[in-house]
Amino acid sequence: MSDKPTGEKPKDPFKPYKGRFETYGRIPEKGRQPDDIIEELSVMAKEEDAAWKSGKISGTYYHAGEAHRAFLNKTFSFFSHINTIQFDLCPSMARFESEIISMTAAMLHGDAAKDQHPPGEVCGTVTSGGSESIAMAVKVYRDQARAEKGIMAPEIVMPKTAHPAFNKAGEYFGVKMVTVPVDLPDFRVDPKAVAAKINANTVAVVGSAGNYPYGLIDPLEELSELALHHDIGFHVDGCLGGFILPWIEKAGYPVPPFDFRLPGVTSMSADTHKFGYALKGTSVVLYRHPDLRRYQYFTFPDWPGGIYASPTSAGSRSGGLSAATWSSMVSLGESGYLAAAREIMRVAREIRGAIESIEELIVIGEPTFLVSFRSEILDVFHINDFMKTKGWRFNCLQLPPALHFCVTLPQTRVTGLGEQFKDDLAEGVSYAKQNAGTPAQSSALYGLAGTVDGNQQVTELLCGVFDYMYSI
Repeated sequence: MSDKPTGEKPKDPFKPYKGRFETYGRIPEKGRQPDDIIEELSVMAKEEDAAWKSGKISGTYYHAGEAHRAFLNKTFSFFSHINTIQFDLCPSMARFESEIISMTAAMLHGDAAKDQHPPGEVCGTVTSGGSESIAMAVKVYRDQARAEKGIMAPEIVMPKTAHPAFNKAGEYFGVKMVTVPVDLPDFRVDPKAVAAKINANTVAVVGSAGNYPYGLIDPLEELSELALHHDIGFHVDGCLGGFILPWIEKAGYPVPPFDFRLPGVTSMSADTHKFGYALKGTSVVLYRHPDLRRYQYFTFPDWPGGIYASPTSAGSRSGGLSAATWSSMVSLGESGYLAAAREIMRVAREIRGAIESIEELIVIGEPTFLVSFRSEILDVFHINDFMKTKGWRFNCLQLPPALHFCVTLPQTRVTGLGEQFKDDLAEGVSYAKQNAGTPAQSSALYGLAGTVDGNQQVTELLCGVFDYMYSI
């Protein structure tokens, strides 16, 4: 058996198991016993689970509890060996994915499309995650504009706060991403600024519901009108908020229209593996009409190996994920999603209240489940440094410096978390005051950003981190 953990605190956060367990640079000559492997993996899992069980981790872990996770793992196991593209042999895949799409479309008011643009019928596909959902929409608008309008140098206009997956997709598919600054007072994109960027090559505009940095919903009604006026696509990125905003709205909180109720919305992305509480590795991309979805498909009929076709950029995918996603949605039901949203908003309001009680801090915009804050007096990264000593993990933001905390279900299971947050945050502010004028540890990366030289250094640093992670 491999070496037992020593119990010593790891010195390298990226390689905490190096030296504790055997490292494999090649397939071992003799395989290990399954029980031995299970024991080793259980040690790793237990240590890593301790962080999210504290309730102090922003976002990251979205599951709906241990019993729900065990249930999904079991449903996954029935179909883990199944390939979703072989639906002729495994018709369960067609059932799971078509119903996932239909349920998601209904949740996001897909029925409104029929009333607005008969015979509109919202449709979509299941993808491997939000990045793929976004990438597929970018491809669709590129190909549609090329085929129907002859646009060969496509551009998409999006807020600076839109997810970098759009930039990634633009790089992959040769689409120019035109970004619009997001400024004070509310950090949402200005529709007039978006309109000023639209030209003859614009194929679509983007809005978020809500955006990752601040959790805010862009002025989507105005963007919808812009898209209709210019006869271009309009993608609403609901990867983060798509599976919780509908239930926050049903719970009675003010949420502006963000889905297919807006007639200009032509596509949406929504992650089932976030607030849909499915296993990691699934998302849904929806389109207002099947004709639009057709531009997503890839077909290659002239291959010696037979006719090849793929609905998404992925080829083989495990059917276990689709089975688990379907099982999550059907087992929770509307009542389960609504109850979860109410609990999440209860904690989020406590978090917001704690921040608003401190005069040196400013809550950004009108948040719901994700609360971000900044300061015009203190270095918020000093606050982050202190909060890390108490076990809290914020997400650090830049341009301007800020912090955010995204509430998921694990936070709702910890008694007194809101009071603990309030007490620790107050101490963090005191710490920031005491250390004013000194550099914060958390701000080292962000201190380089905003200049050409700084951003080049950051790029080199991040690429180096990836290189190191893939070393043994």
